[in-house]
Amino acid sequence: MSYHIEFTTAAARQIRKLPHSVSNRILDAIAALGEDPRPPGCKKLAGEQTAWRIRIGDYRVIYDVVDATLTVCVVRVGHRREIYRAL
Repeated sequence: MSYHIEFTTAAARQIRKLPHSVSNRILDAIAALGEDPRPPGCKKLAGEQTAWRIRIGDYRVIYDVVDATLTVCVVRVGHRREIYRAL
């Protein structure tokens, strides 16, 4: 049972702005979410119903999991010092 991965427009733009080596690591981690949307090390964001985050070095990926439609929607991608400011 694999999940479909979607990106918000903002998340896609944030990935494009990252250095190539970092964006490749992040895209590999996001692709793995299709098989296991809640991998070891992921954390549920406090105060959010469906939001989770994974850590890739100094970068974070914030995403929503919708089990009813088997969808993972990547909401934000960024450096750890900036990612939580606008949430």
